[in-house]
Amino acid sequence: MKEQVFSEAIKLKDGVLYNLFYHEARMRKTTERFFGISFPLLIEVPEDKRKGLYKCRIIYSDKILSVEFIPYSFRTVRRLSLVRNDSIDYSYKYTDRVELNTLLKEGGCDDIIIIKDGFVTDASSSNLVFEDKTGLYTPNTCLLRGTKREYLIDRGIIQERIIKKEDIKKYDSVYLINAMIDIEDGIKVPITQLGI
Repeated sequence: MKEQVFSEAIKLKDGVLYNLFYHEARMRKTTERFFGISFPLLIEVPEDKRKGLYKCRIIYSDKILSVEFIPYSFRTVRRLSLVRNDSIDYSYKYTDRVELNTLLKEGGCDDIIIIKDGFVTDASSSNLVFEDKTGLYTPNTCLLRGTKREYLIDRGIIQERIIKKEDIKKYDSVYLINAMIDIEDGIKVPITQLGI
């Protein structure tokens, strides 16, 4: 049987690791489910990584396999395409992203909106937040319960909602969020540019 390997990406900005509570909770849930154990998340930030923005990438199975600090810059997302996959499962943050990467390539855009059984889920490496004049809403049918998503829900900034494919056109824009990207970072696409 293939060894299960997982990853966690934590925002490191000017020496501060963000949302550790949520990252630790997700890692604990994962290790308890797959290995029947949990272990503390202890990260030593090197002196030369205490200024600037980095992605702290942790690879783990039943133990921490590696920790690396990767300089981070925001990518430009101008176009999204809808792709359908009714069998995809990414409820844990596996390092194996072959299926997601295949869908992204199939989409032929900067990123994708994955539709599963007619419901909106996620982008290839981000959760989605839809905006209209009443507020900010995230699909309750996400593939992965992202740490930023959970943080924003817990603070009442975004709300979960059933969002079907045909509902997308009711919104004004869609934000991509993840551990590295906040709503205020403005990685969003107007719905009119989705061509639906």
